[in-house]
Amino acid sequence: MKNLLSAAAIACLAGLPAHADPFIEALETAIEAYQDGDFQFAEDELAQAQRLLGEMKAQGLANFLPPAPEGWTREIDTEGGQMLGFMGGGTMAKAVYSGDAGRFELSLMADNPMVAQLGMMLGSSTMIAQMGGQVERINRVRFLREDQSLKAIVANRILVQAEGVDAELMIPLLEQIDFRAMENF
Repeated sequence: MKNLLSAAAIACLAGLPAHADPFIEALETAIEAYQDGDFQFAEDELAQAQRLLGEMKAQGLANFLPPAPEGWTREIDTEGGQMLGFMGGGTMAKAVYSGDAGRFELSLMADNPMVAQLGMMLGSSTMIAQMGGQVERINRVRFLREDQSLKAIVANRILVQAEGVDAELMIPLLEQIDFRAMENF
């Protein structure tokens, strides 16, 4: 009898969702609305699912932002990517690092048409030289080094940009990024 009750309890618990997933809930609601003929609500729920997926992607990209160096603070900007819709879409994560030596921003932007255009310029040492910049290699990635700015394209789709203080202060932070793993983002 005890085993029968345990089996019944396990069967009941197995039917319950462990954790509600807002993305899946939005998709399921969109399907239900579609099946009911409420196309506007279905479209709204699909937009909600897309927004949630974008947030998840942005969080995944934000995981590449290194922790603040000793004596510095890091503030992750969670709203910076919301304007990307006006710039052709994509995903963005950025952080502001502040310390006694100054303040700089590190941003990561993926899958945006602007990144593809910059990729043509930043992907060539000749183009970098023609733009008047220097090439700075950080973990096998070629960066355009300009006055208080470092820019690179990773995997032809992710812009890595650090700006605001002398490059020598930003390079150690950029050296912490796993660009190989970022290629698979």
